[in-house]
Amino acid sequence: MDIGVCMAAKIDDIDYAVLAESLGYSHIWVADSQMIWSDCYATMALIAARTSTIKLGTGVAVAGTRQAAVTAAAHATINRIAPGRVFCGIGTGNTAMRVMGHRPMPIAEFDAHLGELRRLLDGGEAEVSWRGRTQPVRHLMPDSGFVAFAPRMPLYVSGFGPRAMGLAAKHGDGLVMSVPPRPDAVERVWARLDAAAADVGRVIDRSTFLTTTLTTMFVLDPGEAVDSQRVRNGVGAFAIAGLHYAYEQWREAGRPDGPGRFDFWDEYVAMVESGDPQRLHQRIHQGHNCWVLPEEEQFVTKELILSSCMVGTPDQLADDLRALELAGLNQVMLLPPLAVKEQVLTDVATSVMPLLGR
Repeated sequence: MDIGVCMAAKIDDIDYAVLAESLGYSHIWVADSQMIWSDCYATMALIAARTSTIKLGTGVAVAGTRQAAVTAAAHATINRIAPGRVFCGIGTGNTAMRVMGHRPMPIAEFDAHLGELRRLLDGGEAEVSWRGRTQPVRHLMPDSGFVAFAPRMPLYVSGFGPRAMGLAAKHGDGLVMSVPPRPDAVERVWARLDAAAADVGRVIDRSTFLTTTLTTMFVLDPGEAVDSQRVRNGVGAFAIAGLHYAYEQWREAGRPDGPGRFDFWDEYVAMVESGDPQRLHQRIHQGHNCWVLPEEEQFVTKELILSSCMVGTPDQLADDLRALELAGLNQVMLLPPLAVKEQVLTDVATSVMPLLGR
């Protein structure tokens, strides 16, 4: 089981990635959301220059905001600085598109985009559709030192729903997800992946196909409650971001099953929708995975925390990770809030990783 780090791209905080490498984390996934954080590729370039072993990539790039050729060239540029360490995580834009008032890229478009991107990441030629025309596209000077398509860069497809997960089985070297960190959830994902792979004539090798889920982790002090203020400070931003996503799903697709399990749901909806309806898309994701707004603090309940976060003693967390690994998960990707992110990584590295033999 690897433990990776998802980093909210922040151009003047490269020391955080250096710390992650020094503590033994396997991957740094630099988040891409152009109206929330710093530019992911500028951040990745600085990380690549300051690190030497940690794997580095987008966590995840947004298909809807860049052509496949642009995304491929950006990764191949970083691959010049950090050869063999670069990967491409790619998704439809659950946050990056919605904060601009648009829905994520439709699945059919994402399917075509992934086919283009895989060929371009390999330095090959792809038939790229743009502005109503389809033309053959390739990098014209791949061997002149501007980019590097070798070593090969893995393509990890982000999928939250069954159809997007199916595209990971079709196009990807792995799946990036955000499912509850429980073995039964991982087993359901593998059932979808295996079925989708069979549909396209592929058999997935679980030893090489990366599966990672976005979550966060917090190490309890002896006797500490799961919903203590210290824990809430350490996991609240991630828990609330999950609530933001649940609201988007509820509003767009009318899915009451998930949000309906929270007693505060109606109160939360009323709070979010109390402002300017023309700017609702700007309000929903305020503080996204960085901090909790004061008016949202009341919703960081024990129930919400346990629905998406890993909280426990070192022994409990190590046991949970082993169970996830047995269910078929290769990695958990941690995204702590800005204010305590270094302490969270240090606590996990010093008290949980040794129990896993790391």
